[in-house]
Amino acid sequence: MWESSKYGGKAAENTVLIAFFFLFGIVIGSFLNVCITRIPEELSIVTPGSRCPRCMTPIKPYDNVPVFAWLWLRGKCRTCGLPISPMYPLVELATGLLFVGCYLEYGITQATVKWLFFTCLIVILAVTDLRVRLLPDVITWPGFAVGLLFSAFVPPNDGTAFLLSLRFFHWLPPERFMGVIEAILGAAFGSLLLLGAAVLYKTVRGREGMGMGDVKLMAMAGAFLGPSLTVFVLCAASVLGGSYGIFLLLAVFRKRLARYRSRSRSGAASRAWRAAKVAMQCMEIPFGVFLCFMSIVAWFY
Repeated sequence: MWESSKYGGKAAENTVLIAFFFLFGIVIGSFLNVCITRIPEELSIVTPGSRCPRCMTPIKPYDNVPVFAWLWLRGKCRTCGLPISPMYPLVELATGLLFVGCYLEYGITQATVKWLFFTCLIVILAVTDLRVRLLPDVITWPGFAVGLLFSAFVPPNDGTAFLLSLRFFHWLPPERFMGVIEAILGAAFGSLLLLGAAVLYKTVRGREGMGMGDVKLMAMAGAFLGPSLTVFVLCAASVLGGSYGIFLLLAVFRKRLARYRSRSRSGAASRAWRAAKVAMQCMEIPFGVFLCFMSIVAWFY
C-alpha cells in the first residue's frame, strides 16, 4: 500500500510538471510570435501591445490566451473579422510540446534550461526563415554567445575536446573549459563548412547560392550542439533540403511543361527547356528551416 501511494504521488507530481511546462511553453510561444512578426520589420518587441493590423484595435487579454483564443475566435479578429493566421497557435503549440520534451528528456536540471533557450531561438529562426527568408542577426549572434556561455555549465560532451587534448597536449583541461572548446569547435565546423559551400557555389555559378544567415545560424547551433552533432545536422539537413528541392523542381517543371503544351506550338525540346529554366529559377528554398529542424532532432535523439 505504501509503495503504491509513493508511485502514485510521483506520477501525479510528474503530470503537474508536464502540464506546467506545456502551459509555460505556449505562453513563451506567444512571445515568440511577437518576435517572429516584428523583428524582420525592425519593430520593438515590447511596445505597442498586440493589436489587429487592420483595425488597430488592441487585443483584450481574454482574446490573447495562447492557442485557445484562436479557437474561440474561430481564427478571426473579434472587431473587424480579419483572418488570423494559423501560424500563431501552431507556433505556440509547437513551443509547448518542445518544452514538455525538454522536461521529459532532462528533468529539472541545468540542461533543461539550456535546451529551453535553444528551443526558443530555433523556433524564431525557423518560422522567420519560412515566412520572409531571413535569419536575423539579432537572434543568431546573441544565440551564439548564449551557447558559449551554457557550454561552460552544460558541455556538449561529445568527446572531441577530450581526444584533442590528449592527442596534442597530453593533458586534460578543466571540464568547463573543455565544454567551451567543444562549443567553439561546433560553431567553427558548422559555419566554416557552410561558408566554404557558399564560396564554392558562387565561384562555380557566378552568383549567390546561400545567404550568410545560414552560416551564422550554424555558428549558433554548433555552439549548443558541439562538433559531432553539428556535422550530423549539416548532412541530414542537406539530404532533407535537397530532397525537397528536387521535389519542388519536378513539380514546377511538370506544371510549366503542361502549360506550354497547351499554349505553345514550339517543339517538345524547346518547351522542355523553357520549363526547366523556369523551374530552376524557382529553386530558392529556406535552407535554414531544414537546419533548424535537424538541430531539434539532433539534440533530442
